[in-house]
Amino acid sequence: MRDDESSTVSAMTWALRISVALVFAGTGLEKFSADPTSYWVHVFANIGLGQWFRYFTGIVETLGGLLFLIPRATTVGAALLVASMVGAMTVHIFVFKHPADSLFPGVYLVGVVVAYARLRTPRHAAMGR
Repeated sequence: MRDDESSTVSAMTWALRISVALVFAGTGLEKFSADPTSYWVHVFANIGLGQWFRYFTGIVETLGGLLFLIPRATTVGAALLVASMVGAMTVHIFVFKHPADSLFPGVYLVGVVVAYARLRTPRHAAMGR
């Protein structure tokens, strides 16, 4: 692989890592809002497990997003994010009884799986060779 191809792959890899990290760390950090009118306070109140579960979910998503940034920890980060999105989908389907609302976390789930697969593809295959 030429140096310019290698740097392009490296830039794409980091853009992918940063994108996933920003989405999930941002969403995870939103769950720490102390505002009682916050969307997330309302959602987790309706789940019925208590607000501790909102904090736990926020930690899982933020940590998963940050670990996705670290090449050696990407697998652990992806696993946390996949578990979180499967959990969100399950809540929408079985707790809220609104299966169509599971589409959004499902899209996030697919995004994480595709990003992870792309990061695990050997570099020469990523360049179309």
